[in-house]
Amino acid sequence: MPIYRVTLVQEGKVKSYRKRIVNSSTASNVLRSYLDDADREHFVVLLLDRKHQMIGINTVSIGSLTASVVHPREVWKPAILSNAAAIICGHNHLSGDPEPSSEDRAITKRLVDSGKMLGINVLDHVIVGDERHFSFADEGLIAEK
Repeated sequence: MPIYRVTLVQEGKVKSYRKRIVNSSTASNVLRSYLDDADREHFVVLLLDRKHQMIGINTVSIGSLTASVVHPREVWKPAILSNAAAIICGHNHLSGDPEPSSEDRAITKRLVDSGKMLGINVLDHVIVGDERHFSFADEGLIAEK
């Protein structure tokens, strides 16, 4: 039986790859840089070490103009493989309005709950729009551990 190896690659698109994520503004800047020319909705995960320094970024799914299908196993696989201590989820709204949909709220809750079982914190879910961003953590929608 062959052995399969999965390798996570650093994305050259993110200018300050080893940036420490200190708040939702820092996360939204990284997300904007990474998703700058996206013509569809992308759901990505920022992989962080215990000091909240980025160790990677992974595109979980690319959807349509208005939606992106996200399954928890696709979020947690790169986090586990990279030994991430925490993650920040992020996606773009092409409409420019970063207000979360009911689906955004539901997947965030699912990821926070499953992350607790795995021992990997979901620090935030940041949605970027044209000039603004929405942070679940800033709005108190992600309960502390």
